Amino acid sequence: MAQKSGHSLRPKEARFSSTGLQENVGGLLAYSLVFISGFVLLMVEKENDYIRFHAMQAIVVFASFFVFGMTVNLIPIIGPMIALFTVPVALSLWVLLMIKAYKGERFHLSGLGKVAEFQLKQMK
Repeated sequence: MAQKSGHSLRPKEARFSSTGLQENVGGLLAYSLVFISGFVLLMVEKENDYIRFHAMQAIVVFASFFVFGMTVNLIPIIGPMIALFTVPVALSLWVLLMIKAYKGERFHLSGLGKVAEFQLKQMK
């Protein structure tokens, strides 16, 4: 098999979690049902830091969107319009995070990713 500039042409070896999921699939699933799947994976997965990070980040990010949406809806007239504009942002972010997790990237959102890391350290 030919090699290019010292890199093997074989795909990266799949790593599995204690639940039997591949890391990248577990990371993707952490975002699949927004913060609900994050809670489930955080409770089920006890060893794999990659999956636990994505599960915690899903909880932090989408719980924040939920609280923000509920809060701005309390503002008369303009609140529901602001909440409406956050939907495409949340949807885009949801897709981006799933893609990054599936590719095997430990992608941190600024601020919220640090909160997720901090919360994971507190749970140990």
